[in-house]
Amino acid sequence: MRSVLPPAIARRQWQFMAAIGVLATALYAAYSSSNLASVSLVILGVLTVAACFVGPRRWGAEPPVAWLLMALAALLFLVGLLIRPTVTNQPMPLPLLADAATFSGYLLLGMFLFMLLRRRQSLERHAVLDGLIVCLAAGLTSTLLLAAPAAAIPGRPALLSIIQGTYPLFDVVLALLVINLAFTTKTWPISMLALLVMMVGLFVGDTAYAIVGVNGQIYASPLLNIPYVTAYTALGVAALHPSVAEMSRADRLPVQAWSWQRLAVLLPALFLPFALLLTTGTSAASHRLLIAVAGALMILLLLARAITAVQAQVAAQLHSEHQATHDPLTSLPNRQSVSGEIERLVTSVDSQGPQRVWVYMLDLDGFKWVNDSWGHDTGDQLVIEVGRRLRAQVPEQVPVARVGGDEFLLAFVGDKAGALRLVDDIRGCFARSFTVRDTEVVISASIGIAHSSGDSARAAVTAEALMRDADTAMYRAKAEGPGRSTIFDTSMHDQARERIELEVALRQALSDDQLYVVYQPIVRLETGMPVGAEALVRWEHPTRGQIPPMLFIPIAEDSGLISQIGTFVRNEALRQLGVWRSQGVVSESFYLSINVSPRQLSEPDLPLVVSGELFKYGVPAQCVALEMTESVMVDGSSVTARVLHELRQLGAKLLVDDFGTGFSALGYLRRFPVTGVKIDRSFVIGLGKNVEDDEIVRAVVAMSHALGLSVIAEGVETVLQREALYHVGVVNGQGWLWGKAVPATEFAERWHLAAALPDIPLPVAAVTSSGRHRRPEQG
Repeated sequence: MRSVLPPAIARRQWQFMAAIGVLATALYAAYSSSNLASVSLVILGVLTVAACFVGPRRWGAEPPVAWLLMALAALLFLVGLLIRPTVTNQPMPLPLLADAATFSGYLLLGMFLFMLLRRRQSLERHAVLDGLIVCLAAGLTSTLLLAAPAAAIPGRPALLSIIQGTYPLFDVVLALLVINLAFTTKTWPISMLALLVMMVGLFVGDTAYAIVGVNGQIYASPLLNIPYVTAYTALGVAALHPSVAEMSRADRLPVQAWSWQRLAVLLPALFLPFALLLTTGTSAASHRLLIAVAGALMILLLLARAITAVQAQVAAQLHSEHQATHDPLTSLPNRQSVSGEIERLVTSVDSQGPQRVWVYMLDLDGFKWVNDSWGHDTGDQLVIEVGRRLRAQVPEQVPVARVGGDEFLLAFVGDKAGALRLVDDIRGCFARSFTVRDTEVVISASIGIAHSSGDSARAAVTAEALMRDADTAMYRAKAEGPGRSTIFDTSMHDQARERIELEVALRQALSDDQLYVVYQPIVRLETGMPVGAEALVRWEHPTRGQIPPMLFIPIAEDSGLISQIGTFVRNEALRQLGVWRSQGVVSESFYLSINVSPRQLSEPDLPLVVSGELFKYGVPAQCVALEMTESVMVDGSSVTARVLHELRQLGAKLLVDDFGTGFSALGYLRRFPVTGVKIDRSFVIGLGKNVEDDEIVRAVVAMSHALGLSVIAEGVETVLQREALYHVGVVNGQGWLWGKAVPATEFAERWHLAAALPDIPLPVAAVTSSGRHRRPEQG
């Protein structure tokens, strides 16, 4: 189980461990021949074993079984250290008990390091060969200089002497694993440094014992154990430090197969057999044979390493080429690769023949919603699954590529009938839901299609034009609704150019104060009195005149200008409401309804900004209603949900605009803190004439009343509609029956008297001068 220590204390435990280790080392060195030395060693060893159990689990180090093996290795090392003085002078095989415990500890330590390397994916073939070469050199040195002289000592079992001389060889093998671990990371955290100190301690201690063994001794003094005491301290620090979790994470630097660091290790190892042959002066045939065999094996390993390096270089080159032409997420060809493929298809098609090159640009509908709702990992899995289905669904000769975040491109050669059949195949990929991380996701794709005859002389230009035109057609399809497909025509170029020009002009309009706000009354149906007004933005272009909101609002949303426009409208509306309230133009309960875009509602600081604006203009929060579309609730991320709740806590009303035209799910109304709905004008038109529209409005009103929501009907143009709405229980209405949206001055002049006398019913005929006009543009 995890530690319940406070985080601050838990993070400092490694410091306590280091302090205890320093104290234990000092006591052991000062009182090496007393029981105090043994007690300090036991306490330090037990604490280190406990640290290997507790620390890695607390900090989430992986894999956990590796640290269990390390804890057992530390325990076996402790057993070996404690029993060695007692069993050394006993008859065989009792002296081997200490070595059995120590050898087992080395085996578990090696498994621990191997598991960490596997976890980091740091075991490379040439690195393993390097390790074998160095191990052969170290083993040869240990055998000739340590093990062989120790075995030649008379009166002592040869096995015992050889064991004493081979300890440094174990240390070399383990040190190579640790170095591989250390040199395959971008940083050396404290846990890594502590592990290196541990290995140095083991190597120094084992080398000291081996040298003593050459002189005929197995155990000389307790002081030989001081390096092991230091190793225990370092291991405890490594296990308890928070950076222990980083030791198993893949964070490698690319290492060249023949880097100077590797050559600096390899070259001395390769020359070592020859140096030993020249310097040892041995004449024993067995020793010379050992040197020859080791040297030959090292040469063979070096040749194998050279072959491995070449293979690794070829594999790296192939991988680099694949990465340059393929998408790393789906492994499908990328834009650069498919562009060349389309160019080849354009070249292969006869310009006078019936066949044409067709290019399809796909964009996933609702992908942003998936990303915002379930996270980018889920979005990535969805993209992978879409790519897999597309590749499996369409013929093998049809190129499929991923060219953007959620955009795919296909190319096809054939006639129009075949091209349209391929559209059906593509749609078939989205007929079934996608299971992503145990979640069922239903999406569609908007498809833009462009085609061209063959043109071998201008293949590159034609290929680029096809991709550009398919992209333009895809945006047109997306504007028409989810799951649509559109074939490109030349008029789309003019529309695209018009859109770009409007975006540039809109940016200029924001800086030149060309935008202004108009107000349309929201009235009580029973009395005809205004209870509020909706603030709407208008754009007066200096040369083109009035530009409809339905034209520039979508451009503002796509270009990211909608937040800037929304801030302008909100500030101007709140300022005007503050003026009207101070002048007595409107009643205390009169409110302004202001539209907010999904982008604005995804800004975490919006409630704080609105609160500051309310204070600045002296407007109570209950006199402000913020209108949003139903898609905000459906597509809403956790940030949007929090923003809506904070706005409601502020006191502002929250209205769902154009209710009934989107997703209209009761669950969304219950989940979010909305206070009212606005029935879309498309349902109001048929009231009194169409039974279905009557029933829809009646159902919306009943549902809203059951949830305690207010209801406003939009687009009311006739007395008949007003009467029908009143009879089904709608309280408030908005539309041309009471007038179009007008500037603030005109609004105040017309409605000042009505606002001052809110309880006096007015004849509907008195305010219906424009009731028979055409339906308005309401932005």
